[in-house]
Amino acid sequence: MYSMDAHDIILEPIMTEKSYAGFPNKIYTFKVNLNANKIEIRKAVEQLFEVKVARVNTVTVKGTTKKRNTKNGLVVGKTSDYKKAIVFLKADSKPIAFFESLN
Repeated sequence: MYSMDAHDIILEPIMTEKSYAGFPNKIYTFKVNLNANKIEIRKAVEQLFEVKVARVNTVTVKGTTKKRNTKNGLVVGKTSDYKKAIVFLKADSKPIAFFESLN
């Protein structure tokens, strides 16, 4: 098994209404590499944003099936699966500046 860089683990932030509600409580949501585990995600967040992580919850989100009609018939496709990480920071940790600028 190979070790991944922090930028390979944390792919992008997830910006939804529900994730915005967690900002005051220092709860942040990221799209992460499918092969990353909770320990790797915790280390990557601490390294990239210089914060203290209390815990990490992960969810594998299954891709949805999409159908559309074309003149050649029904075309069926599927969106990609992805892993979502919900990161809880410690109370004495500073908030992530990137997210604080959005409020």
